Amino acid sequence: MKRFICALVAITLSSPALAGPEQFHPGTAIPDFGQIASIEGAIEIPADTVFKVSFDVAKAAEPGAVNRSFDSLARFINMHVEAGIAAEQIQLALVVHGGASADLTVREDNTSAALIATLIEHGVTIQLCGQSAAYYDITTDDLLPGVEMALSAMTAHALLQQNGYTLNPF
Repeated sequence: MKRFICALVAITLSSPALAGPEQFHPGTAIPDFGQIASIEGAIEIPADTVFKVSFDVAKAAEPGAVNRSFDSLARFINMHVEAGIAAEQIQLALVVHGGASADLTVREDNTSAALIATLIEHGVTIQLCGQSAAYYDITTDDLLPGVEMALSAMTAHALLQQNGYTLNPF
């Protein structure tokens, strides 16, 4: 048993420390959102890569916080720009349904509104599921500027896939 403990201590002391939250920093493309960590030795991404990726979000933001899943799109852009991919080669779509629907509406306490505006400025397409909108009594007049109403989230994803988008799972 003593040998086992000594070996465990030796392995623990010889292992490099893991990175923590302090390793994250603002990206250059969207400095106010989507903090990233630089990754040494990551597989190289060819410079001519074009990303066409859709994200599906149903979970609402925590009270008083930005929707963490929405922030992932800013992080995706920041990571890949830092990795050498031109921002024009990153085409993202955000499809929102369920409880996250309210995070796309105009209201004083919408902590995700500035992020949504920033994503739209960076060419992200944002679509709200019309079925969720009907359920939550949200009309197109309630939506933040630039947010579009889809017939449904299922329809939005089907059309995006037909246009070459892949679905990024959370």
